[in-house]
Amino acid sequence: VSSSDDEALLRSDVRTMGALLGDAISQHHGPEVFEKIEALRSMAKASRLAEADAGGSRLGPMVDFVSGLSEPELVVISRAFAHFLGIANAAEAHQRCRRLAEDSRREGAEGHLGALHETKRDSTAGVLAGFLDGGDGVRRDRAHRAPHAGQPPHAPREARAGPDRAHRGRPDPAVGHALRAEGARRRAPAGDRVDMADGRGVEGQAQSAERGREGDAGPRDGALGGPAEVPEEARRDHEGQDGGGVRTAAQGESVQVRVVDGRRSRRGAFDDVCNLALTAHTRLAGTKGNPNVVADVTREVTLTNRLKAAELFEKDVRELMSLISGNPPRGMNDTCQTESEAMDKVRARAGVESRAPFRSYLNPVATKLGKTADWARQELSKLQGEATPANTILPEDVYLSSDELMDELLTVHQSLVDTGNAVVANGRLVDVIRKVAAFGLTLVPLDIRQESDLHSEALDCITRYLGLGSYLQWDEGARVSWIDQQLQSRRPLLRAGVWNEPGSEEFFTPTAIETLETFQMISEQYEGSLGAYVISQCTSASDIMAVLLLQRDAGVERPLRVVPLFETLDDLNGAPATMEQLFSIPSYIGSLERMKQEIMIGYSDSAKDAGRLAASWAQYETQVKLSEVAKKFNVDQVYFHGKGGTVGRGGNPNTFDAIVSHAPGTVNGQFRVTEQGEMINQNFGYSDRAQRTLDIYTAAVLAEQHTHRPLPSKEFKYMMDKLSDISCEAYRRIVRGDERFVPYFRAATPELELSNLNIGSRPAKRKASGGVESLRAIPWIFAWTQTRLNLPTWLGVGEAISTVLASEDGPLLRKMYDEFGSFNTTIDLVEMILSKSDATIARHYENVLVTDPKAKELGQEIRDIHDETERAVMDLTGHSKLAEHDLLLSRLMSVRNPYVDCLNVLQTETLKRLRENEGSEKEDILKDALLTTITGVANGMGNTG
Repeated sequence: VSSSDDEALLRSDVRTMGALLGDAISQHHGPEVFEKIEALRSMAKASRLAEADAGGSRLGPMVDFVSGLSEPELVVISRAFAHFLGIANAAEAHQRCRRLAEDSRREGAEGHLGALHETKRDSTAGVLAGFLDGGDGVRRDRAHRAPHAGQPPHAPREARAGPDRAHRGRPDPAVGHALRAEGARRRAPAGDRVDMADGRGVEGQAQSAERGREGDAGPRDGALGGPAEVPEEARRDHEGQDGGGVRTAAQGESVQVRVVDGRRSRRGAFDDVCNLALTAHTRLAGTKGNPNVVADVTREVTLTNRLKAAELFEKDVRELMSLISGNPPRGMNDTCQTESEAMDKVRARAGVESRAPFRSYLNPVATKLGKTADWARQELSKLQGEATPANTILPEDVYLSSDELMDELLTVHQSLVDTGNAVVANGRLVDVIRKVAAFGLTLVPLDIRQESDLHSEALDCITRYLGLGSYLQWDEGARVSWIDQQLQSRRPLLRAGVWNEPGSEEFFTPTAIETLETFQMISEQYEGSLGAYVISQCTSASDIMAVLLLQRDAGVERPLRVVPLFETLDDLNGAPATMEQLFSIPSYIGSLERMKQEIMIGYSDSAKDAGRLAASWAQYETQVKLSEVAKKFNVDQVYFHGKGGTVGRGGNPNTFDAIVSHAPGTVNGQFRVTEQGEMINQNFGYSDRAQRTLDIYTAAVLAEQHTHRPLPSKEFKYMMDKLSDISCEAYRRIVRGDERFVPYFRAATPELELSNLNIGSRPAKRKASGGVESLRAIPWIFAWTQTRLNLPTWLGVGEAISTVLASEDGPLLRKMYDEFGSFNTTIDLVEMILSKSDATIARHYENVLVTDPKAKELGQEIRDIHDETERAVMDLTGHSKLAEHDLLLSRLMSVRNPYVDCLNVLQTETLKRLRENEGSEKEDILKDALLTTITGVANGMGNTG
């Protein structure tokens, strides 16, 4: 399919689904409403053809029209435009899948899997063909240094799973199925075609719009709507039902590993059935920064995950029983006398005379998995206060460790290989083995995340209870010394539950009690339920050692690996000294399992603290210095990249370049990355898309490890330091230093309303009081994305570039842009965001919502800085137009902009009325409208922000 044909098909898909949406709106709301929608859409298209003037009057007709709408009309019309952008997202996702399917067909025609991809630099086959010899070194990279994908706890509501999917960033599966059906119709012979009649997915969107706002989405809902979705789709390798979330990752995993296996086998590489491309973790219901996450919520989610995993693998094993016994393996005669240690195990259980030994061997495995699911249900019932059943299932009668299940499956695999049935062994059985290796009996281990201050508060309560004074009043040296002494002692500090005894309230605060209960909960969990313990707001060695001590004191037999999260600019700069201090302490270095240390790099908060340019350089330089420290102490260091989906939160739509541009020596074939809720569906929502995502990750990790890339030269480091200093000062001058900024931000954006709407699973602020510094990164980015100004991504960048270009260092800056990949990538991302920004829309928000004259003055100054930044970036890149090299982006935004413009005008009108009618009977319906416009703008802007 040529690119022009591909674009034509995309336009056709959008028109087809848009027509169905229009029919559904007319049917459910009447032709009058549909005519108003069409009228507003026509105005938006006309306004885009008009020249923007200083007053932004091109929006005038739209503003006048929207001001005359009733509140119910605001809701319905906002939903129509939000639905359309959701359809556009689904159509683009379908287009990507269509390309992948066409590639697969072409690969098959060329004779082997991966032939086409050998020409793609961001594919595993391309990297293997270009860089590697396909030997055992590649096997080791794949088997032992797999990327980890982490699902965060706070996926924005607009992008999460839920009944009203059209209001989220994730495409509705019904729309995807309809588009795939239409694609099949087009490929059918002309005489066999039937008209596409299944518009139920779009009609369902219109009907679901009547439900209004749903209840608050808490961590339990997010968790049970995330990992709990894995089973049905994860167990199907060849069925064409795709959906969102993690559930298709297993399909993509199986296909991706088989692609690499096929590529390597042609080069004579050794095959390893446990080869993995990805393992998954989640922080859903594990984030203690959310006050709604209490210990019982975490208990419930881990049990639910075990229940779903057991159900999943029971179905898999019973399917294997049918496949293997339905086609008796070659060499398995009646007496089954083949010599094999593995076969002896099969015979011992199945019986020497069994004519279906593998079925007989696997039947108890399936039965035990069923009992494991029943046990998880039993424990969930007990947790919810229900009576324990008479026939209680004991933990020793079920699978608690995936190792036991893996041993059973590997025994069958080896038996088949030993009896000359490698083809059968390496079929569906290998896929199940790899699924167990990747997802285990918990689907996704749950990471615990807690702020360091809460650990310090808990230790302060303990030291005061023990009569040792106040831990919080000790200096850092005293804290580290005391914790080190306790870690070397076997004696616990407290008796479990002492904090709940009469009189304890004098010493233990409610917050400290919940923290200590969390560690007790950790001690009760079975193997594999939990992953890492991430410490947010980590600033010192004692912050990290405190978690070790609290785990030890709670009796955690296999302590969770402790992962410090360095977030702010100061924390990043201080991280190397912190880790060097830790590695010098015997009690800490001795706690590292296999001498491996994981460190999380905070992208969102560091960018909010210092601006995108200064933060990106600090992240780069910190990782280089941390790697040098780890090498000094012979520690195997793994970085956990806490990026969001948007550019302002560290995201990069070009995953391959993002990974390859990391500092040399910091990836080393292994890394963890956060897949935010809004990106999970985009990257893993369809099995073929999931496979391609894993293909890119694998290719990038291999390319990064096997491509020589020097560290930046001394002169480039000097230049980056200079740019960082200038940009940080310029960013903080506005965000922190200008007293007009916070009032302007809160008036000109929906920031205040975001905290009152059901957008995320965590509070918008870490603390109830405070300014921008207390605001979480998601609402900070999200608020500016809504107004299309996208300030966090570019503020400070223009002043840094223009200042240096005007100095004697100008030629060096241009050279660095051409030669230093990390800097080039950062500037290109900033340029992309600037191309999607719209100062006219931002001015409209100000005109409607800002009343303070001083705040209005600041708004004009910020827009002037925005324009200056555009000119500076184009001067550096040599482009006459922003992102002029990205024709696809230009075409996509030319289609989307009119629809997003409508939502922006609808949103400003809604915000105006909501602020004027706070506490009135109109408030609820206006919140419905606002939520719809927020999710619609997010759908339209994608990775912007």
